[in-house]
Amino acid sequence: MGASPGDDEALEDEKPAREVSLTQGFWALSTPVTQAMYEAVTGENPSDFEGPKRPVDSVTWFDAVRFCNQLSAEAGLTPAYHFYGEEEVEWLRDADGCRLPTEAEWEYLCRAGSTSARYGELDKVAWYDDNSNDETHPVGQKEPNAWGLFDTLGNVEEWCVDEWDEEAYSKLPQVDP
Repeated sequence: MGASPGDDEALEDEKPAREVSLTQGFWALSTPVTQAMYEAVTGENPSDFEGPKRPVDSVTWFDAVRFCNQLSAEAGLTPAYHFYGEEEVEWLRDADGCRLPTEAEWEYLCRAGSTSARYGELDKVAWYDDNSNDETHPVGQKEPNAWGLFDTLGNVEEWCVDEWDEEAYSKLPQVDP
């Protein structure tokens, strides 16, 4: 599971703070994708720590975007990603389908309007190296953030559509990075 965003070392990656404006609305699940949901959509469960209410783990970024496309198709939405072969992907920004959040959107969701490093006492809000017994746990067992989102810290690492960009953190204010 590695370091979670609740660990002090991980917080060092978030410096210096930058000003970001998000101008487009987006939806997010209130918990990480569970194994039951992933299996219902894909017919597979690649997770190392099995349990229908546990978050899906052991998926690649490509698995995650394929899941988004399959979920979009089931909902009658336009897939957000176009694949060119197995490992070349284009994000179709105008598509109405399901997609991974950008790194800036994920941080916005995780912080829930706060500028603090985390939204509560770490043991109460996150599964991490010191309290997880090195395995995932069913989603929604820890306290949610101010917006009712569970497990935004710890349990599993989340995929984003874009990569964390060290140079972007040194730039002036950004809009929809």
